[in-house]
Amino acid sequence: MNQSDINILYVDDEEQNIFLFEVIFGHLYKVHTATSGERGLEILNSNTIDVVITDLHMPNMNGLEFINLASTNFEDIPYFVLSGYSFNQAIEEAMKAGLIKKYFRKPFNKDEIELAISQELSDLQS
Repeated sequence: MNQSDINILYVDDEEQNIFLFEVIFGHLYKVHTATSGERGLEILNSNTIDVVITDLHMPNMNGLEFINLASTNFEDIPYFVLSGYSFNQAIEEAMKAGLIKKYFRKPFNKDEIELAISQELSDLQS
């Protein structure tokens, strides 16, 4: 799979974070965005998504709740959390359970995210 063929869903309730993500990754991947977990679920149901990256703290449905719901129907997608909040027990438990593959801290490192996406998709194909 070519990098430009990879469909990423980025979920974040803050418009400026979505804008920044699209500017940085939009030339590398096909980026789909949602400002809520509910909208993220709609996008998953109507598109072929290869990778999901979500913010942790959002109103109505936090990132882990979103991933829990999404993974019931889309279990083969690698899920990542990108948050301005510190690594915590809920994230650690989700990682141990295999629900999320990796936690990224805002402000994020572009190369770290690219490498994690590449590794996860490579693992899925082998």
